[in-house]
Parts: sequence; structure tokens; C-alpha cells
Amino acid sequence: MSGALARLIRSGPALAGAGRPEVCELCAAPVAEEHPHLFEAAADEVRCVCGPCSVLFSEQGAGGGRYRPVPRRRVRLAPVDTAALGVPVGLVFFVPRTDGTVTAQGPSPAGAMRWEVHADAWHGLAATCPQLASVVPDVEALLINTVRGQKEHWIVPVDDCFRMIALVRTEWRGLSGGGRVWPVVEQFFAELTERS
Repeated sequence: MSGALARLIRSGPALAGAGRPEVCELCAAPVAEEHPHLFEAAADEVRCVCGPCSVLFSEQGAGGGRYRPVPRRRVRLAPVDTAALGVPVGLVFFVPRTDGTVTAQGPSPAGAMRWEVHADAWHGLAATCPQLASVVPDVEALLINTVRGQKEHWIVPVDDCFRMIALVRTEWRGLSGGGRVWPVVEQFFAELTERS
């Protein structure tokens, strides 16, 4: 994770740009608040890019496969039983990787926590929820929120996941998160909309 998304996670939305306009990480052109992202495979990071640069890498294998576009698809799922994945938190996202591994990441006051998930457990879960087999490795995730009685289960682009981590990082207070973080998380999920 680097660039603007990393600044967002480290410092929170109010400080991420700190007076500087956000720019494309490939050509340095200014980018709008809503802009495309590319996944850089070698660095395992998401990059903020302008529209023209994102088009350069829209074809499969463009640029030797170094960058891949982060899709915009969001799909709301019926509740998925993720207990078999062995991650003991209720606000987490799972990313299958092109190398066959699966990672889980969840927010904390210090940023993202990361765990390795058994690939066999992921494949077993995908057998019970066929939509999970369509998750594009590295650039899409299964995002869940079962905290405080919530039942949110989504396939989303990974940039949505990092935005959620930044929101938690910004609002977290004390050991339990305080009174501000959970309403912000609930609002984040309430504002997710399905799109293809």
C-alpha cells in the first residue's frame, strides 16, 4: 500500500492530502476525489491514477501485467459463514491472491492487521457460496461486518476496503474504539451500493 491510500490509512482522511492536491502516481496529473486505482503486482500495492493512465492498463496483460485495474464491481451477498477461515474478528476483508494464497485484513487503531488464511478453507467456503469463486485475485475482496449485530457481506474492490480501514483509523479512540468509530463503520456500509 502506498501513495494516497497509504497516507489515508496512516493519517486519516482529514490529513491525507494536507493541503496538497492528489495526483496520479504514474504521471503526476491531478486526480479528482473519485478516481481509478491500479494494483501494482510487484509491490503488492494499490496506486491512485488518473483516467487516461487507467485506460492504458485496462486490457489484460497490458504493461507486461505490472499493473492491473481495480474493478468497480460491488455485490451484496447473503450472510456467509466465515468461521472456517479462522479469523476471530467481525470487521475484516479476505483477498485471494494470484499465487493461490488468501489474506485477511482488518482495521485497528494503528492501521491494517493482516493474517494468512488456509487456501483450502477459502475454496471450501467458495463451494458453499459460488459468487466467491468470481472474486478477482488481488483486486477484489470479500468484506464482512458482523460487529454489533451487523450482517454485511460484500464482494468489493480492494480500494473500498482500504477506505474503510482509513475511516476506522481516523475515528478510533481508546481500547474499544470509543463512541464515534462504530457509527462511522455502519454509515460506510449503509452507503455501499451494488454496481457492476
